[in-house]
Amino acid sequence: MDAGVTPAMSAVPVFDFDGWMRAQLARVEDALSHWVCPDAPAGLGEAMRYAVLDGGKRLRPLLVLAACEAVGGNAQAALRAACAVELIHAYSLVHDDMPCMDNDVMRRGKPTVHVPFGEARALLAGDALQALAFELLTPEDGVPPAMQARLCRELARAAGADGMAGGQAIDLASVGLQLSEDQLRQMHRLKTGALLQASVVMGAVCGQTPEGTLRALSDYGAAMGLAFQVVDDVLDVTQDSATLGKTAGKDAACDKPTYVSLMGLEAARAHAEALRAQALAALAASGLTDTRALAALADMVVRRSH
Repeated sequence: MDAGVTPAMSAVPVFDFDGWMRAQLARVEDALSHWVCPDAPAGLGEAMRYAVLDGGKRLRPLLVLAACEAVGGNAQAALRAACAVELIHAYSLVHDDMPCMDNDVMRRGKPTVHVPFGEARALLAGDALQALAFELLTPEDGVPPAMQARLCRELARAAGADGMAGGQAIDLASVGLQLSEDQLRQMHRLKTGALLQASVVMGAVCGQTPEGTLRALSDYGAAMGLAFQVVDDVLDVTQDSATLGKTAGKDAACDKPTYVSLMGLEAARAHAEALRAQALAALAASGLTDTRALAALADMVVRRSH
């Protein structure tokens, strides 16, 4: 044994993040496949499943599950919350890709929902996915009523005018404009960051989490949410459509403000790394004993290639 390495130190298991992630993704995929049923009438169920299954990073569900594990929370509640937040994310993509919004034809490496199913059915599929998200958060048993209410409130706030929908409204109104860094940060704090931050908070409220710990995890989620968007802006100008699974260069083509257009490429990359450091510092301040999955997710978000 090396000098200075005690038996207790050598016995600490190495965290297998890849194995952890595979296991969690399998749980989420099985649950989504079960809950997003094909039985909705007139092809609606087929469109819903097309929008949700077999694609996506599932970052938001992973954040829910990692946060719940870190606080020792209710695993059944967390799985429902993980699927609910993914349904909200999927619904937002369906609507954002429609001709009246971003008018995109590729998402997750396949045609966007309105291409094979038509605009009307795509709109309804998004609506139905949003409703299903809140149905999942309110089961008849297994999740205490007070926890159900808190989860619904966190998700609704992140998805509404003070979150994702409000951010998208700012985005649509900002085409062709030169935003300040503060204005750009506010737009993305709402459009992208709110749902990512809520994912972490929802995982935390699946347990009896002290307020100080909850604040630290919320700070971690806020830094992660902004970092995700900064990296998205970087990848939009450095990767091709096949790698991204969506149309590359779309923001520049549509004259949308981004971190790259505001800061330049290298400064945007440096900003993402600084946000990663903020996220890790928040975890260190949380008082939790095992945040390895959350820390690994921060690394994955900032250092991803697609």
